[in-house]
Amino acid sequence: MLFISDFNYQLPRELIAQYPLCPRDKSRLMIVKRKGGEIEHRIFSDIIEYIAKDDVVILNNTKVLPCRLYAQRPTGGKAEVLLLRRKEGFSFYALLKPSRLRLGERLVFNGANIYGTISAKNEIAFSAKNIEEIYQLGVMPLPPYIKRRAQPEDSVYYQTVYAKEIGAVAAPTAGLHFTEELLRKLDLSGVRIGYITLHVGLGTFKPVRCKDITKHRMEPEYFQVYPETAQLIQEARQQKKRIFAVGTTSLRALETYSNGLSSGYTDLFIYPGYNFRITDCLLTNFHLPATTLFMLVCAFAGKELMHYAYQEAINKRYRFYSYGDAMLIL
Repeated sequence: MLFISDFNYQLPRELIAQYPLCPRDKSRLMIVKRKGGEIEHRIFSDIIEYIAKDDVVILNNTKVLPCRLYAQRPTGGKAEVLLLRRKEGFSFYALLKPSRLRLGERLVFNGANIYGTISAKNEIAFSAKNIEEIYQLGVMPLPPYIKRRAQPEDSVYYQTVYAKEIGAVAAPTAGLHFTEELLRKLDLSGVRIGYITLHVGLGTFKPVRCKDITKHRMEPEYFQVYPETAQLIQEARQQKKRIFAVGTTSLRALETYSNGLSSGYTDLFIYPGYNFRITDCLLTNFHLPATTLFMLVCAFAGKELMHYAYQEAINKRYRFYSYGDAMLIL
């Protein structure tokens, strides 16, 4: 058994980053070497020193939509709608607050001429002319530990510079640190960059409620490993070059691909004891305690080393979670 209590740690609340750092690549970067357990403290732009010519870096090009909408109920009360995915037409599966919203209730959005009707449990239908009208009402879906409403700057900073494929309700945060200039430098140094898509859903953040974590089940998320990326992976393996996964989402897509699936839905849950088949190095942010994300990094680097590294990050006052600093595990 693997107990959920083994993946807890205590984090001072003030270390949870509430705003993005500008410029992106000036965040801090902790280097963790699995062999020997050595830790270094750098700036993110220094990452180029740790990736060699012909190594492969895998980025998740999913794009976050402004899918959190604020509305007014007929009673005058407030409501919140988080669009999860499109059902058909102008109907969406959604997370609705308050949960007592009634079937058939009509919500008005920010004084606009568009309204939404609760059409079923966790579903809403809009009176819109096109999809763009609906998303124009929304803001970026910042995670709940960021204790503020999204601001205009979040539409830029809560999005990777290489975001392309629409479909995520949360950002692949390890990639937020890259600038276009840093990506150019990596390319010029001979590093090969490949893209996958994994649309981050709420399932990534689903709490683990089982005492024995092996009984937890992940919500499926859509992913795709493109043929050109598969070719890069094959060449790296043949040439004995390293494959860097940027973020837990990229890693889960790669490891699902290693099981013979190049696109579709993945519910792969990675925890200590997992045998990694593709990923050699992992770039990741600092994750919440007792979450599947922290369990994944413990699987990759070892539970004891990760607890030690996280305590070091706390002692050194690193910034945590989505807008926080990064860790490169070699």
